[in-house]
Amino acid sequence: MAHVNDPAVIDRLMRTKGRWAIVGLSTNEWRSAFEVALYIRDTMGMEIIPINRKGEDVHGETGYKFLADVPLGKRPIDVVDCFVNSSRVGAVVDEAIAVGAKAVWLQLGVIDEDAAQRAKAAGLDVVMNACPAQVGWRIGI
Repeated sequence: MAHVNDPAVIDRLMRTKGRWAIVGLSTNEWRSAFEVALYIRDTMGMEIIPINRKGEDVHGETGYKFLADVPLGKRPIDVVDCFVNSSRVGAVVDEAIAVGAKAVWLQLGVIDEDAAQRAKAAGLDVVMNACPAQVGWRIGI
């Protein structure tokens, strides 16, 4: 069965302050993740955690290579925002499940029905094929 985004879940994720790990966020200013991350941090008021192959810091925030590298302490990852190719996102979703994230958000064009089902089965909220910056504009954030 095809995943359908729940508007109530989207609204809650967009409005509830939390930690967003942004997988695929690098220092490349030409990638959409670069600007969307600023929106998530500066407009939505979320803490952002860059996750990229080099573990680079982005926007003054400490970067990590893998979700498992992020120190959790008493602060879990609330949303794993996925700016990766659909063919690679299943592994990211599995990492999100393993680290105890509360939700996965697959960006525009990032679609993996099996990964979405695994996340839901593990109790995570799932948003797929949507961009928080575009959604925010529509719901007044």
